Amino acid sequence: MAILANASQIGLEALANALEPPPAIDYLEFVEDHITIGEGAFPGPYSRILFPYFDEVLRALSPADPCRYVTLQASAQVGKTLIATAFAIGSVTLGRGLTLLLHPTEENALRFSKIKLEALMRSTPIVADHFPKRSRDSQSAILFKQRDDGMAALLISGANSPASLSQITVSNLVMDDVAKFESSAAGDPEVMAESRCRAIAEAKIFRISTPLVAPGCRITRSFMEGSQELPYVPCPHCSEMQVLEWENMLAGLDLDHPEDVHFSCIGCGGIIEEHHRPGMLAGFEWRAQNPSAMKHHRSFWIWSAYSYLQSFEQIAREYIKTKGDPSGEQVFLNDVVGKAYAAHGTGRPWEELRNRAAKSHYHRGTVPEGALVLTLGLDLQMDRCEWVLIGHGRQYRRYIIDCGVIGNHISERDAQNQISELMERTWPNFRGHRMGVKRTCIDGNFETDTVLEFCRKFSASRIVAVRGNPGDAAPRIAKIKRERNERKGTLLRYQARFFNLGVNQLKSALYRDLAKDDPLAPGYVAFPQGLDDSFFQQLVSETRVAKKVMGRIIWGWDKPERQPNEALDMTVYASAAAIMVGVYQYAESTWRELENRYNAITDQPVPSAPRVSMGQRLFEAAGQRAARKQYPVRRL
Repeated sequence: MAILANASQIGLEALANALEPPPAIDYLEFVEDHITIGEGAFPGPYSRILFPYFDEVLRALSPADPCRYVTLQASAQVGKTLIATAFAIGSVTLGRGLTLLLHPTEENALRFSKIKLEALMRSTPIVADHFPKRSRDSQSAILFKQRDDGMAALLISGANSPASLSQITVSNLVMDDVAKFESSAAGDPEVMAESRCRAIAEAKIFRISTPLVAPGCRITRSFMEGSQELPYVPCPHCSEMQVLEWENMLAGLDLDHPEDVHFSCIGCGGIIEEHHRPGMLAGFEWRAQNPSAMKHHRSFWIWSAYSYLQSFEQIAREYIKTKGDPSGEQVFLNDVVGKAYAAHGTGRPWEELRNRAAKSHYHRGTVPEGALVLTLGLDLQMDRCEWVLIGHGRQYRRYIIDCGVIGNHISERDAQNQISELMERTWPNFRGHRMGVKRTCIDGNFETDTVLEFCRKFSASRIVAVRGNPGDAAPRIAKIKRERNERKGTLLRYQARFFNLGVNQLKSALYRDLAKDDPLAPGYVAFPQGLDDSFFQQLVSETRVAKKVMGRIIWGWDKPERQPNEALDMTVYASAAAIMVGVYQYAESTWRELENRYNAITDQPVPSAPRVSMGQRLFEAAGQRAARKQYPVRRL
């Protein structure tokens, strides 16, 4: 007699399984029992001894902790992405529902899934058993992992994809590198993602990232809204509990001997060296600065000094390598110290820069001592092209050399001829040597096709087109590989002649350098005698301000209405040209070679203040009047 399945019973059992509350997950236990690190400095089973600072973070992510939000602000190379990934796969392996793992872009999400997620899932037997890999898995399977019983799934997506943040209900949300999320026309991805958890009361929302620029940094804002838990360790000499701060390490850094870098105890003043770190980490504990927020939002901060993945000496050498370069210092503060970079959002009064220039030791049109590489920045307007020439020297110092106006539209042959002549022109230095332009950056955001056609007449090593990318997360220099023509839909190829500039970072760096008054300070900006007042007014014309977009505060650069800003744009372009040339990475031998070439005494007379013809004076005055007529001015 055949035994038939009871369809009603099967249906009821399936319903009961679906309605049964998921078991409480202990993420610390899951990570310790199941996670194996396949590569890196410490391959093998996860060790709480190596990462003691993650114990409390994992406890906060577990259902036993009542908080809904968990924030981890951290430097690079402390293992934070491992914890985010372990939380995600632990949720879908032992829990129920959909877990969303969000990265800044779809490209980031795809790369993460292929390189890190797949490797961790394959090396974790309990996870691999529930997520068998099939040879027929498609591209979509890389970004969507469903458990074999269908009760849980993991969706990996980019914050720049509004479609992936709609029509889903999320049980757990991980926002990795959240400081780099950017709002779009559809809204703020952080807000949109969080709304997917609204229907799940016990959902955990985990934000994790290195910081970027303050004010406006997403992860820093989230940390400040939470419990603000700081890492305390005992002094190896007197047991005084304290936070290891970068400023403390900096005070114990000898630039000539980075191998001797150390901390000093805030209690007894004893020297704390790297060999003390294991003993200190054994007594590690988190202490909340805002304990009233702990029931709702726990936030943590940690940096490289606590991590075995980076030595004290490595930290010191990273700092020495970037010292004096504001953009490099920002990267160091973000990636090594784990703190947001305080942007110089307001330029110093233009009158102070003008007065400093009036006392300068060199005149407009001559190259002073110290300027060894010349770059040119060109900004384009409807009726004219404007240019500025900058000299670059050791320790990121900049010297404004000259500027001018070409009174024609870029499409006119006369304008292009004058730009070509300008690129071929040479300027006398303080010894009488003639120096030419190493690299030119020209505004490519205006009349793009015409500009690129002009650039193709020269080698890409001599001139490139540039345009501003205003995001705080944008890199200083990024090649624009391919885009589509908006009208024809055809693919455009720029052949290494078109670049995006991270103007937020470059402007902040310039404003920070303009605040320096010591000519020997790294990054100092020098001005010649003979510049018009309008140059200084334009150079500091913009201010970093907050704007409310789609209900979210976004930070960007703005200027007063009708105030020209060409000098600022051109200085940014010329500075970007120096970065492209590699000036900031020149070895000592390269600087010595340039000094031997341009500082040698010659028979040529030392140039004095250059004579400017009456025709040239009238021509430049006309250009300055045109600028003051308030033609429409574009911002980067």
